[in-house]
Amino acid sequence: MNAKTPRFVSRLTRETLALILAGGRGSRLKHLTQWRAKPATPFGGKFRIIDFPLSNCMNSGIRRIAVLTQYKAHSLILHIQKGWGFLRGEFGEFVELWPAQQRLASSWYQGTADAVYQNLDIIRSHAPEYILILAGDHIYKMDYGPMIAEHVERQADATVGCIEVPRSRAAGEFGIITVNDDYRVLRFAEKPADPEPIPGREDMTLASMGIYVFNTRFLYEQLIKDADTTSSSHDFGKDIIPSIIRRYRVNAYAFRDVQTGKQNYWRDVGTVDAFWEANIELAGVSPDLNLYDEEWPIWTYQAQLPPAKFVFDDDNRRGMAVDSMVSGGCVISGGQIRRSLLFSNVKLHSYASLEDAVVLPDVDIGRHCRLKKVIIDEGCRIPPGTVIGENPRQDAKRFYVSSGGVALVTPEMLDQELHQVR
Repeated sequence: MNAKTPRFVSRLTRETLALILAGGRGSRLKHLTQWRAKPATPFGGKFRIIDFPLSNCMNSGIRRIAVLTQYKAHSLILHIQKGWGFLRGEFGEFVELWPAQQRLASSWYQGTADAVYQNLDIIRSHAPEYILILAGDHIYKMDYGPMIAEHVERQADATVGCIEVPRSRAAGEFGIITVNDDYRVLRFAEKPADPEPIPGREDMTLASMGIYVFNTRFLYEQLIKDADTTSSSHDFGKDIIPSIIRRYRVNAYAFRDVQTGKQNYWRDVGTVDAFWEANIELAGVSPDLNLYDEEWPIWTYQAQLPPAKFVFDDDNRRGMAVDSMVSGGCVISGGQIRRSLLFSNVKLHSYASLEDAVVLPDVDIGRHCRLKKVIIDEGCRIPPGTVIGENPRQDAKRFYVSSGGVALVTPEMLDQELHQVR
């Protein structure tokens, strides 16, 4: 049978257990992860970052999924319980939450490989043929079926998903893969300062997506070996992958459009600038990430909210939005919005203006405010007359201002101690 027929891919995905590593803090997002894990961070107007790998699994036919949590996971756990509890256990389908619980060790997870190792007993109980390891903090749409099919067809022990990125952007940011003409992995370097270029393309390098397919028994052997290695940091990128390249068959899988061969959309929104840019891009005319794709929907949980409302039509007091996305429950009362993205339940009052703004849920923006190139965190109450984004030096005295000039505003910076998990 052809390894890439839908039926074959479907059988393979049914035999696959997906493990989504969602325990990271995401410290480069600064204050956005003060009260939440990075995978729980809101994205795209109504979603959370974790919804993208979860939706990819659903749409790929992978219906056995475990989410491994650790850092400040309460809001992530609530989101998954509310939005991802629709699978039927009677059919062997599930989204399970595996919180760090010191099952096989006296310590919390020491690295990504250790997180999987400490849950080996649960993995064995599900008896999968293949294990798909996913990062829970990237934005992309991907059918995992062809990657698993290629892994089986090429008789690989492990397969690493990869994308092409500019070397200037990859330095110190990604695991870098070197391959031969057959895409067999020759070298793997974790976040090198000088990434190795793709042969013949000095400005580009091949970066790991943090996506791995393993034959299950092979993964068991490597995790146990790694756990017994005291010098290991117990991480897939730093330890597991580099240790198996010479002795075993490790292949790279290029994440490209099947029809055009072009690079598919993939974003690591791990910095304040990257998070702001990826959200703002969605308000463009034809963004690279299509959230309106009926063939590949992104599933999530969202409260039942009324439609967004725009009121008043006076010359100096007009409720309007241009080149923007505005989510349910928002009320734009005589304020103006340009090139911005508003999450649910945002209130913008009269004479206020937003430009290049990403506004997370439940924010209230007072009259006569002017906010430009900002991220406003969930629950903020912006006092009337507040101006942000016109004087970076002044902004930096109260808020976090990124290297790209994005001002991040949280309730704590406004002396609004919410003391709640979001």
